Amino acid sequence: MEDKMSGSEVTDPKLMPMVNGSTASADSSSGTVQLKRKIGLMNGVGIIVGSIIGSGIFVSPKGVLLQAGSVGLSILVWCGCGLISLVGALCYAELGCTITDSGGDYAYILKSFGPFFAFLQLWVNLIVIRPTAQAIVALTFAYYALQPIFPCDEVPDVAVRILAALCISILTFVNVVSVRAATRIQDVFTVAKLMALLIIIGTGIVMIGMGETEYLNYGMESTSEDIGKISLAFYSGLFAYAGWNFLNFVTEEMKDPYKNLPRAIYISIPLVTCVYVFSNVAYFTVISPAEMLKSNAVAVTFGNKLFGVMAWIIPIFVALSTFGGVNGLLFTSGRLFFVGARQGHLPDVLAMISVNHYTPMPALLFTGSMSVVMLVSNDIFALINYLSFVQWLSVGASVLGMVYLRYKHPEWNRPIKFPLVIPLTFLVFVVFLLVVPLYAAPYDTGMGVLITCTGIPVYILGVMWKRKPKAFLDAFRSLTVLSQKVMNVTKEEHEA
Repeated sequence: MEDKMSGSEVTDPKLMPMVNGSTASADSSSGTVQLKRKIGLMNGVGIIVGSIIGSGIFVSPKGVLLQAGSVGLSILVWCGCGLISLVGALCYAELGCTITDSGGDYAYILKSFGPFFAFLQLWVNLIVIRPTAQAIVALTFAYYALQPIFPCDEVPDVAVRILAALCISILTFVNVVSVRAATRIQDVFTVAKLMALLIIIGTGIVMIGMGETEYLNYGMESTSEDIGKISLAFYSGLFAYAGWNFLNFVTEEMKDPYKNLPRAIYISIPLVTCVYVFSNVAYFTVISPAEMLKSNAVAVTFGNKLFGVMAWIIPIFVALSTFGGVNGLLFTSGRLFFVGARQGHLPDVLAMISVNHYTPMPALLFTGSMSVVMLVSNDIFALINYLSFVQWLSVGASVLGMVYLRYKHPEWNRPIKFPLVIPLTFLVFVVFLLVVPLYAAPYDTGMGVLITCTGIPVYILGVMWKRKPKAFLDAFRSLTVLSQKVMNVTKEEHEA
């Protein structure tokens, strides 16, 4: 962990350009080495929409229908998931404008409930949530990118994993080299995935115009009456909406965040909700409920039934969608670990910035490397299931912290302040989503809590224990200085 927690500085003064111009700065425009505000409104929309729309809408409709039981209820669930995401995003708009630090949930829990709970949230993201999510989305990209090459055969697992590793490596390099290039990739691939869904929606509108409404007319027929199953339907739908809070991880790099953060949220969530709902309506114009339940990729089944020899475009669009999803995950993960290290909860080198590129290079290289390592595991899907409970617990803690901070610090500047009923309503949804796994998947929930608790001894030894042996501090200092020299990175500076 960062040695300043032990009362010792680990960085090499020769590699630390000084504030106030005492040493030549790498940034001639501002005199400081720090993350730059290069993310505009449309970049913000691209990050949110690009992070939400991954493989979920192309695959998840099966899971929602399986639990909901009927066409009508499954479409209502998609609408409800969009509403829940919007209410949550409104809370995060207030949080992001009140606490302007990057880091998302970690930063909010830190301000509200202190370093211990913030560290546990950071820990599970560090070792499981972010690396596995990035690996899974990269594997999905590789599978669909290779599917047109192997139309009649099973795609070789080795080829999928090699292409997934290449995807992660390329995007990590791009994120290290340039914030602008990373946001451009996000913008371009967000447009590509929206085009794919608009093709599906447009085709669905044509089919409805031709009178193909047989499956839509099923309505609420066969609706599930089991509250537990309906709850799991919402869980499947909300998986496809995951990422609505990702812009809060990069607040410090936004231009005029007080305006652009909430505006990006107001644009993105309704847009994604409309696209998701109409995409599902389009699916049901040609795919029966029975066919959907047998399909592993609903969008591909849709394409095969309608597009004939051009059916290959759907797997390609899914691949483009997931490629952009990997980029969004890497971009925000690097900032999360950068902020955690800056607070002394991770090794000092992860809180350093490239002198040449002004990006959190060490944190990005770390999260990219961890994701590649995860590709060798056959249990990464199980790991992500274990941590779903913890993810919603983090979101709930952040919103609860927002309510708590209103009373603890009423004097704080809050450019946006929503009626109390909005965060309280969202907290009711979160409690519901936390209770359901305890009933429906107690083993997975218990494993998630157990993995989180492995961070307790790490916190005690790495953060709380200040008087570490001198030999350890010297070795750690030498390793940090070596890393600085190899990567040409330094600690973040602030203008005087």
